[in-house]
Amino acid sequence: MSTPQHPTPQAAPAWQTAPGASYAAAGPVYTSPIPVVRTHLGNAIASEWTKIRSVRSTMWTLGVYVFLVVGIGLGAGAIVAANASEQDLSGDTALPFGFFGLLLGSMCVITLGVLTTASEYGTGMIRTTMVACPSRGRVLAAKAIVFFAVAFTVTLVASAFVAVIQVAMLSGAREPSGAEWLKATVGVSLYLALLGLLSLAVGSIIRHSAGAITIMIGLLLAPLVIAIFMFSSSLESLRQALFEYSIPSQLSVFYAASLSESGPSGWDPLWIALGMTAVVLGAAFVLLEKRDV
Repeated sequence: MSTPQHPTPQAAPAWQTAPGASYAAAGPVYTSPIPVVRTHLGNAIASEWTKIRSVRSTMWTLGVYVFLVVGIGLGAGAIVAANASEQDLSGDTALPFGFFGLLLGSMCVITLGVLTTASEYGTGMIRTTMVACPSRGRVLAAKAIVFFAVAFTVTLVASAFVAVIQVAMLSGAREPSGAEWLKATVGVSLYLALLGLLSLAVGSIIRHSAGAITIMIGLLLAPLVIAIFMFSSSLESLRQALFEYSIPSQLSVFYAASLSESGPSGWDPLWIALGMTAVVLGAAFVLLEKRDV
């Protein structure tokens, strides 16, 4: 009787025995036609620029803002030109009449700043944003850079246009100096852009559009309103501080027409706004990293 023969084991193919090999190696290697690149802050800025210019609310808010700045500024200049004599205007420049339009227009800057961050939490779009760019700090930085650039550019163009027309309209007024031109255009544009950036940070912290806008409008108007109705002599120092450091009073400093005889002067309001914005924006960065989306 013959002895049964066991099958001879076959050697495994080389691609199966090689360390780290997989069955996929037996077939053709797939190469994606989409290039894979590492993202950076520039990509996030491009994304935020696409979002801010494609959202309808941005165009409406900026349109109303420009209308208020230009319309009220030129309207105030026209009224003064029609009713004031050259003797009344002597010694003063025409630049301060742009203050009224920018003061009302600042509400539009505040609203747009809040909507840049808070609206994404209301719609849930922030989840898509964070999936596309997991670096939360990069997202907030990109939003801040894009918004600041837009707010500064629009304010600079509108305020410069109003200033040039007002100076030509009020020929009896004193010719502004270079420093006065700089403060009434670049200075006030930086201040309002920082005010909008502060609103953006508050929107990121609160995550609710209506709540953040209410807080910022309260910050804009409440100190001045409270100071007006403080009649007690014992509160005179507090009343004076609220009046001097209110946003309308600080905004008037850029036109060399401060609403108070003391308090911030020169470029002081810009440094105050820069310090406040840096603190609140820093808090927004910290909270964004710690909280769930």
